[in-house]
Amino acid sequence: MHTSSFIPPRLRAVGRLALAAFGGLLLAWAAEPAAAQGKLEAQYEATLSGIPVGRGAWNIDIQDDVFSAAASGGTSGLLKSFTGGSGTGASQGRIVNGALVASAYQASTTTSKKTEEIHITLDKGNVKEFGIIPEPPVDPDRIVVTEAHRRGVWDPMTASLLRVPGTGDTVVPEACHNSAPVFDGRMRYDLKLDFKRMETVKAEKGYRGPVVVCALYFVPVAGYIPDRPVIKYLAAQRNIEIAFAPVAGTRILVPFWLKVPTPLGPAMLEATSFITTAQPPRVAKTQ
Repeated sequence: MHTSSFIPPRLRAVGRLALAAFGGLLLAWAAEPAAAQGKLEAQYEATLSGIPVGRGAWNIDIQDDVFSAAASGGTSGLLKSFTGGSGTGASQGRIVNGALVASAYQASTTTSKKTEEIHITLDKGNVKEFGIIPEPPVDPDRIVVTEAHRRGVWDPMTASLLRVPGTGDTVVPEACHNSAPVFDGRMRYDLKLDFKRMETVKAEKGYRGPVVVCALYFVPVAGYIPDRPVIKYLAAQRNIEIAFAPVAGTRILVPFWLKVPTPLGPAMLEATSFITTAQPPRVAKTQ
């Protein structure tokens, strides 16, 4: 989900990277069969120091052999008068031995100054082709992203779906014991999780129940300028938290809320509506 437009200009870079937790946490290496099928229809609100600054929607559809995810969002309230912006993102792919394997990712962000479009094509976790329109200028201080950096990675959207191996409960501390390599079309970075606690949440509509809260750590690898203050700030943060809730009928967890400390106060992205339903398996057609 491209949520950078939810955050004021000074914090957009922080938002784009830190809120990439909504696009950076797929941990799906186990090879168990897919548990079932399920759908999620969610609405999120972004706040800064408790003040609403943006809204977004996220729809996920997990079938027995394919999946898709699509998100949209934009600024709202008083912030919209100063820095209007909106964004969309989508990914799709196949389910192989229970794991989500993305084949394509697209994203678009629009502000008063420009529109930027990103696309990535993947094959078994390796980037086959990607591009940004308009093409960004070359900066000699930026660490070059090599071919090796684009192997064994997740796109930001697919990476937001955290798969829990096994057959027991999915909302468990062990869900946080992992990390994910992410390529977003510009940067290559790792997002690492560590268990913090269990909580109970209650959306205005939909899900009521347990979530697992993980600490989230941002580790830049390539495609960034080392002296940029926002990179140093995010890499040094030890207080970013993300809570995961389950998609019914599957072994997939999805972010329910994300809390990011910023120089202007806490930024939070939280589900106001989180409607998730299990889907019956498709019946094979007979002649």
